Amino acid sequence: MKAYSTQNIRNVVLLGSTKSGKTTLSEAMLYEGKVIDRRGTVEAKNTVSDNAEIEQINQRSIYATPLYAEFMDTKFNIIDTPGADDFVGGAVSAFKVCDTGVLLINAQQGVEVGTQIFRRYAREYDIPIIVGVNQLDGDKANWEGTIESMKEAFGNKPVIIQFPVNVGPSFDGFVDVLTMKYYHFTDENGTRQDLDIPAELKDQADELRQALIDRAAEYDDTLMEKYFETGELSEDEIRQGLGIGIRQGEVYPVFCLSAKKDIGVKRLMQFTIRVAASPAEKKAITKDAKEIECKQDAPTTLFIYKTAVEQHLGEVAYFKVMSGELTEGMDLENPETGDRERISAIYAVAGKKKEKVTDLYAGDIGCTVKLRAAKTNVTLCTPGTDIAFEEIKFPHYKYRCAVKAKDPKEEEKVSDAMAKIAAEDPTYIIEYHKEMKQTILKGQGEQHVNTLKWRLQKENKLEIEFSAPKISYRETITKVACADYRHKKQSGGAGQFGEVHLLIAPYQEGVDPGNRFKIDGKETVLNIKGKEEFDLPWGGKLEFYNCIVGGAIDARFMPAILKGINDKMNEGPLTGSLARDIRVYVYDGKMHPVDSNEISFVLAARNAFKEAFRKAGPKIMEPIYTVEVMTPTDYMGACMSDLQNRRALIEGMGTDKGFDTIKARVPLAELYRYSTTLSSITSGSATFKMEFADYQPVPADVQEKLLKAYMEEDKDE
Repeated sequence: MKAYSTQNIRNVVLLGSTKSGKTTLSEAMLYEGKVIDRRGTVEAKNTVSDNAEIEQINQRSIYATPLYAEFMDTKFNIIDTPGADDFVGGAVSAFKVCDTGVLLINAQQGVEVGTQIFRRYAREYDIPIIVGVNQLDGDKANWEGTIESMKEAFGNKPVIIQFPVNVGPSFDGFVDVLTMKYYHFTDENGTRQDLDIPAELKDQADELRQALIDRAAEYDDTLMEKYFETGELSEDEIRQGLGIGIRQGEVYPVFCLSAKKDIGVKRLMQFTIRVAASPAEKKAITKDAKEIECKQDAPTTLFIYKTAVEQHLGEVAYFKVMSGELTEGMDLENPETGDRERISAIYAVAGKKKEKVTDLYAGDIGCTVKLRAAKTNVTLCTPGTDIAFEEIKFPHYKYRCAVKAKDPKEEEKVSDAMAKIAAEDPTYIIEYHKEMKQTILKGQGEQHVNTLKWRLQKENKLEIEFSAPKISYRETITKVACADYRHKKQSGGAGQFGEVHLLIAPYQEGVDPGNRFKIDGKETVLNIKGKEEFDLPWGGKLEFYNCIVGGAIDARFMPAILKGINDKMNEGPLTGSLARDIRVYVYDGKMHPVDSNEISFVLAARNAFKEAFRKAGPKIMEPIYTVEVMTPTDYMGACMSDLQNRRALIEGMGTDKGFDTIKARVPLAELYRYSTTLSSITSGSATFKMEFADYQPVPADVQEKLLKAYMEEDKDE
């Protein structure tokens, strides 16, 4: 393969809901680009894209697959992404290295929630969109219904370039109002006749052509002036105007497709090459907010957007050349670590097929092998260039579970294997939770984490178990309480003695702590001699006040008293959870000239704090998450009912481009497997996002259950 200049490269990401036909379209593109001479099918499990065993078993994309086609003297880099929200990480990675998105819509379904999700991501990453209405040969294909759903979801952005003829199983062509031709297809291999528009379709074509010219003229003053003068624009001028609108995200040109029959694929590729942006038009942003142009006559930089371990090759790093020219044998540097990496081989990629090339120019996508340390999100550049590009920001997790090896002897092997899988897919987050003493696996959904489980079983012969993760509860108090405790021990030799009197009060942000309290039924003013304030690692505050007068306790024992309090806050008196938001006043005590020591005051403080805590209206607090659900209207009631059953506090409802939204505050304890339930009650058509909000007291009945469970657990131990 020859090296393509930056201007002759198009990087396209295929987007859309599950079953919209992205893999079938990519197969047709490769066929048109002469990469393959026969198109495979998902059903036959022989497509270039869905080549992993788990994808073939499930008959859908799970990984984002890089591909290429050579077409019209252009290298067409294609990334076929999964349609399920559970595997959205592949699409997000592709946005980093692609310049245009082809958004597929199933003509039998219209705009789906998945369509909206990927469109939102495309907008977030500033990816212009071209729309392909696919499966117009389907039994339930509905062109008019699909267009209506697009208008409802996207407003006036869709601009019809083509309209179909004979929608349904007999679909065999379309009218293109840009070229003003009727394209009739005579077989299922893309063979077409370029004909004049039939008389009965001419009025519809003229009307849509006029609408197309109106939109194209909007984005360029020169075109607008010509349009006013002549009432017409040429085909090239329409492309020029549309190109501006597409780049601004204001125009979504709409094409007709049957990827299965290779109808419309060639026209889609031609339009993309002529109208969509080349990599040269997009600047990359560095970590220090500088803009880097994608041009050949510049120092070489590349960005690794994906890594994978592949049979016979080992670890493969997929990258985009961000600037300059990459040549085989080149030495590059990681600007953040100073590590040198030799690019021993360069490949153009079409699924499992890797074609060796000697060089790639700025804007091109390829892969290499045998890098020592460079992983996903790493920049490599000409030594001394010091350019590091912004990292990919992956979406927040939606599913969490505890994971452990079935065989405890294999825990370390499981941990290592999961870490390697997470390096390939950064939307997996694996953390050991010290507080809960559990390994927590976070992902995008149950399908996502089950894929990891399948890989461990298949690739590593390791068995794991999932369970509900424990909840990081917190303990606090609601009122003022006092307690004292004397620690005394005498057993020959030096003894132990320490007595601590303390008062505890709830901490509230912005509320004056005060120094007047009722102690033993008497109004008492405490003399505050010293204050220490701590932001606790687990959230919340501890304020520690030294109110000792008359030398009842030496100042040298105050750190020991603080340590005792901290020890008990690390293991709250109610359920052993971490305690927070407490003010502690040490106001009296006793010591012994010989027997008092640090350990005595640690133990005295621990027990005094524990007793006071239990008298201070103790409350268990739970983590609350803000949850935003996006659902079709038909499922709004079911979603609301389910949230209310999860102790949710509904904060608001609204609409977003044809879908209903619910915003609620939900306890984390009620969100285990929520993504699975939501998918079940909405037939997979809803999605959600969740984010930690704060801690709030649990209801009385829940607190009672937690206390009872803790007592039972304590008894068992």
